[in-house]
Amino acid sequence: MTSTEVVAGTLLALAACHPRPAARDVPAVITNPTAESRAELSRVVSGALDGVAVTIADDALTREDTLIIERAVRRDAQGRPLTGRDTGRPERFRLVGSGERCVLVHERTGRRWTLESTTCSPR
Repeated sequence: MTSTEVVAGTLLALAACHPRPAARDVPAVITNPTAESRAELSRVVSGALDGVAVTIADDALTREDTLIIERAVRRDAQGRPLTGRDTGRPERFRLVGSGERCVLVHERTGRRWTLESTTCSPR
């Protein structure tokens, strides 16, 4: 066997073992939201934000693929912010379809969660 044949055989073996490329993410929206899928979305977003309680609209991610969560501003009895000017940035999440799965992506961290109780379609 020549060195050329060895190299060619090695390359063929490596090509055969190469994993399939991951499904490409496409922007998606929730279809047929249910109480269970809304609870799952709230639970995932809260977990992504270290357990902070979040309020999410029932139609969140049904028309747009982006979910923006703003920090609640604590106010005094007159409605003025207690801490002065708030410089915190809102948290952004994107819903993507990845193959047959609906995946929520936290833009700041890049973390991903598959939403098991949620159905979605490309936007």
